[in-house]
Amino acid sequence: MKILILFGTRPEAIKMAPVVQALNQSSRLKVKICVTAQHREMLDQVLDFFDIKPDYDLNLMKPNQNLYELSSKILLQLKTVLEDYQPDYVLVHGDTTTTFVGALAAFYNNIRIGHVEAGLRTYNKRAPFPEEINRQLTGRLADIHFAPTPTAKHNLLSEGIKKEQILVTGNTVIDALFQALEKLKSYSDDEIERLKKIIQPDKKLILVTGHRRENFGLGFENITAALKKLALDNPNVQIIYPVHLNPNVQEPVKRILEGIDNIHLISPLKYPAFVWLMHKSFMIITDSGGIQEEAPALGKPVLVMRDTTERPEAVEAGTVALVGTDPVKIIEKTKEILSEDELYVQMKKAHNPYGDGKAAERIRRFLEKINL
Repeated sequence: MKILILFGTRPEAIKMAPVVQALNQSSRLKVKICVTAQHREMLDQVLDFFDIKPDYDLNLMKPNQNLYELSSKILLQLKTVLEDYQPDYVLVHGDTTTTFVGALAAFYNNIRIGHVEAGLRTYNKRAPFPEEINRQLTGRLADIHFAPTPTAKHNLLSEGIKKEQILVTGNTVIDALFQALEKLKSYSDDEIERLKKIIQPDKKLILVTGHRRENFGLGFENITAALKKLALDNPNVQIIYPVHLNPNVQEPVKRILEGIDNIHLISPLKYPAFVWLMHKSFMIITDSGGIQEEAPALGKPVLVMRDTTERPEAVEAGTVALVGTDPVKIIEKTKEILSEDELYVQMKKAHNPYGDGKAAERIRRFLEKINL
């Protein structure tokens, strides 16, 4: 059976790398990889780390590209790829523009679709934007749904997806994280060495990330104001913030946070250095999706700067708390975690609901059993 694995962003590459590796070990599955390079440099870093070489590289990244341009390019260029390889299944991941448009292109070619990390929902089409609609539409197109959790499976069942089309796998990001942690035991690079020089071991390290479109404007003004107050009120804390390259993030972050002694604004990190930094952190403040899954596996409390999350499992388990972009909530909850040892230990030891690191193997075994 011929499989085309399709992805385009760094998070997708991280989460699909274990799937690529697992499927390549099968004698029954013939696998090729197509990248849209929706994120070029960030994608290449992950491909290098996991030693993945694409068979098709659409190289679509372009400065200031909007969703209309990106979507149309993906759709048109995938037509050529699909006609050339003629796969039996296209595997897409998650909720990016590559995910939805890739599934649509496969559907137009009458090719079956497998959706990895299926069933995540906020049921708010504008949060996250455009990801929520991307994954819902992909869910309508998909033939197989690899759901990371029972909650994701429940969402799909409630939407009318047949149970035999759904497999609960765990999240492949945990597979990738475990691999990265093992590699880091004998791995170092310039970024990690620079981080070692920045980190002050006598201070509690808070790692911050932020990039969500719905937080642009007032959201980032509030986030940065909260971080400024936290840093000034807590000199025993060190904040490290790899700042996303989007100008909507760069401008408020640099305007409000530059020059504060215990805040370090750094360039975005490659995947291995970022995993290393997560592992060294005391807690994490983020609006990211993937970090909500990775941090529980590392025993790191997380504050999520969003009002809703498609990953409620970690909130229910107690290792993640939603604070939105309200400066008061961000400050109060951070101070609680910093000062209350019992709360910190409770969040640190909360059960990780996202799997055991064997999700990719479950996907491989499922695909091997399919009779076309």
